[in-house]
Amino acid sequence: MKVGMAGIGRMGAAIAERLLQHGHAVTVWNRSPGKTDALRALGAQVAATPAELVAASEVIMTILTDATAIKAVYEGHEGLFSADLRGKIFLEMSTVRPAVHEPLAAIAIARGGAYLDCPVGGTVTPAREGRLLALVGGDAVTLERVRPMLAQLTRRIDHLGPIGSGARVKLAMNLMMQVCWQSFGEAMALCSPIGLSSERLVEVFSYASGAPPGLAHRLPSIAAALEGTPIEPVNFDVDAVRKDMRTMIEEAGAMGIEIPVAQRALECFNDASAQGRGQEDCAMLSVRWMLAAQQRLGGA
Repeated sequence: MKVGMAGIGRMGAAIAERLLQHGHAVTVWNRSPGKTDALRALGAQVAATPAELVAASEVIMTILTDATAIKAVYEGHEGLFSADLRGKIFLEMSTVRPAVHEPLAAIAIARGGAYLDCPVGGTVTPAREGRLLALVGGDAVTLERVRPMLAQLTRRIDHLGPIGSGARVKLAMNLMMQVCWQSFGEAMALCSPIGLSSERLVEVFSYASGAPPGLAHRLPSIAAALEGTPIEPVNFDVDAVRKDMRTMIEEAGAMGIEIPVAQRALECFNDASAQGRGQEDCAMLSVRWMLAAQQRLGGA
């Protein structure tokens, strides 16, 4: 297929690379053009504007920072929606509130295109290996048109309902994982007096019934980080988590419900960022909490 990708951050670049490996004709656009250089070297075409990206593509995928960036890329000068939308399929993959998708879908459909909200579960490594989880909201017929391509990127595709459904489930899933980094750090801190090695401690925790699958494959890097080796490459940084958690809390507020555990976890991430750790991998929150406990015990 002719696929366009707008937003060449860590995830956008990994997805575009995977599509190139599977023989798709990929065109990319990014607000900072330098981020497209590596993909150009792999065979991607580079569009000068979002509108040019649409003209070159059958399917347009976007994975952007937040609702403000989405509005600018879709509706700004020479944005995606300034092009001819007839026959085009938009897959919006950003982690945003469900309400962000509804007006975009209405515009795309009214002008002869199609639209799915399709955020994905997983980070850079699963994206490169085709092991993402696709959480899809929108029309089932449109999903079937892009399913073969999505299958090359994912281990599972879930159609969850109308536009916005995928976005809502993505926020909920991220809430569980992001709170986990704090709770895992607290759990390890309780074990500090035992004096187990970092490797042995995380091995024991790998068998815990409360450990989510997303945590299990990160345990070796967490053990190494406890011994002073930073978690690299960074898959999802602390500041990105903070953005997602603010989005969750905003959505809960709009629904009239409270999510106090997420609010407290956000405070912990905010504190880490204030200490200059905003660009570190989010799993470092667990490491930070454990090391803080060790320091307190060592000074007692």
